[in-house]
Amino acid sequence: MTATAPRPGASPIRRPFAAAALVAALVSLVFGLILAGAGPASAHAALTGSDPQDGAVVATAPKEVTLTFSEAIAVGDGSIRVLDPSSKRADTGAEPKDLSDGSTVRYGVELHSGLPDGTYTVAWQAISADSHPISGAFTFSIGAPSETTVALPSDEVGGGPVGTVYGIARYAAYAGFTLLVGGAAFVLGCWPRGASVRPMQRLVVRGWVVLTAATLVMLLLRNPYTGSGKFADAFDLDGLQAVLDTKPGAALVSRLLLLGAAALFIAVLFGTYARREDAVEKKDLTFGLAVGGGVVAAGIAATWAMSEHASTGIQAGIAMPVDVLHLLAVAAWLGGLVSLLVALYRTPDIGSDAVQRFSRVAFGSVLVLAATGIYQSWRQVGSWSALTGTRYGQLLILKVVLIAVLLAVAWFSRRWTGRLADAPGTSGASEDSSRIPGDAADPVETAGDVDPARAAQLARQQAVLTATKKKRIRDADPERSGLRRSVLAEAAIAVVLLAVTTVLTSTEPGRTEEEAKGASTAASAPAAGPVNLSMPFDTGGQNGKGTVRIDIDPGRTGSNELHVWVDGSDGKPMDVPELKVALTLEAQEIGPLPVVPDRLAAGHWSASGVQIPMAGEWKVDVTVRTSDIDQVTIDKNVKIG
Repeated sequence: MTATAPRPGASPIRRPFAAAALVAALVSLVFGLILAGAGPASAHAALTGSDPQDGAVVATAPKEVTLTFSEAIAVGDGSIRVLDPSSKRADTGAEPKDLSDGSTVRYGVELHSGLPDGTYTVAWQAISADSHPISGAFTFSIGAPSETTVALPSDEVGGGPVGTVYGIARYAAYAGFTLLVGGAAFVLGCWPRGASVRPMQRLVVRGWVVLTAATLVMLLLRNPYTGSGKFADAFDLDGLQAVLDTKPGAALVSRLLLLGAAALFIAVLFGTYARREDAVEKKDLTFGLAVGGGVVAAGIAATWAMSEHASTGIQAGIAMPVDVLHLLAVAAWLGGLVSLLVALYRTPDIGSDAVQRFSRVAFGSVLVLAATGIYQSWRQVGSWSALTGTRYGQLLILKVVLIAVLLAVAWFSRRWTGRLADAPGTSGASEDSSRIPGDAADPVETAGDVDPARAAQLARQQAVLTATKKKRIRDADPERSGLRRSVLAEAAIAVVLLAVTTVLTSTEPGRTEEEAKGASTAASAPAAGPVNLSMPFDTGGQNGKGTVRIDIDPGRTGSNELHVWVDGSDGKPMDVPELKVALTLEAQEIGPLPVVPDRLAAGHWSASGVQIPMAGEWKVDVTVRTSDIDQVTIDKNVKIG
């Protein structure tokens, strides 16, 4: 629940809180869409180029294979493998060389010399800077394409049963963090009397247990999750040591250490704080717990920010603290909502004062979520097309819709809160004033001659009767029942919202997904059709003028058919003593690749199997000799592939 109506007589300024929160979410969506086109951002690494390119046919074996990525990656031995047609390693097996230059991230592996013709497979696997494993494969050919026996895994890295369990642990970690931080904040800031209530204590402790267990599972599964995909490797000490040396491993260990401090916070909150009766001392302890708990909560949130999407890309120094604020706002809102639900269903003591205090906390959280959500959308989406055309963008729209629905339900909740009557004993009164009228006297006080065991039994019975009567009075309040139902609906939506948020953190952002698609399309785009060229020439001698016509079919990477016609100045076929053709891709420093066509008839030459290794702007050089001493070379640029 995000906002509540004030008590009668309260300032009307507070009445539109829920409506304002709903408007804030919608404004967040609108501005998020507008800002999405403001500029690029980075997150999951994507393969943006390679040399040789995917599907390219090269005339001679390259000395190395290089891969270009959209952002920094972590590589090791075997991260890039080149396999020949018989599945044997064609690379030297050394660790990939870092060939990065400025903002360009490039890695390469050296190949063995004297590689035979055929189709080669490049398989790569790495970890992007935001902690997610990435992998892929492509092929290129030397000389001409051939059959290959290379069999690559059908499952992507990070998938399979290990990936499923790791994903469940990720969700559990977010849920545990929400219950731990949101529950503790609800008790400390909205309902201090809840520190002595057993259901509230269990809620916060269970959040701590879930977060701790999920963190341990993620730490153990990190090695197989990013590598072999086998559960047995979770206990590989060498693999665990390698994980600890990475940024995600350090973040998980830091989270465990901070959870130790959180355990101490919980002990003080539900121990010393719950028993403290002096108002001044309790106020001082509240301040200390708020500061200490806030530092610990921010530290735990930072373990996500320092190892995932926020830690890479543009403005990382701003994005990480913004991500921390976003996580804390989510926890304060959704965790407090669950705490309120537990209090309404499991305890008879919560009153409208606590509910309205939570309303103010929730409203502030929504404002923080709107501001930080706009910024995160700008970083991760990158364009209008990515918003609707990628999985990340579609999930982001779903998340905003869920927030809007959640706030709409909260608007109904505030109507019940305005008429909420405090249950007996909720106004901070003494235990004597909280006694329900008509209760029998305390059996222990009236039966001094009763056996102590019997007196204890009577006391327990009286306590049950008192609690039952309080619950009956509470349930008889229609406003309280209506509030319980609306908060239950909010909590159900919040569970779905948390699941969508978790999926978003492990989904490739729209910007990099589109970037990878663009690179793949550019590398494999088919030719528009055969290439036709016409170039006039003049060798300077007698009968030295004419025109060369060239057809390259199909005019794309791979094998092509080349035909050359030479026409004289009179337009008739012209026989010349010598004709040569060469192809050069200057942008990639490829060529000149010589082509020696065969004479088919007067003025007509042809060459089959002409290999175009990659798409690009090719320069076609034609040398025409019309006599022993008269010769000229002409050229023209043409886009192929």
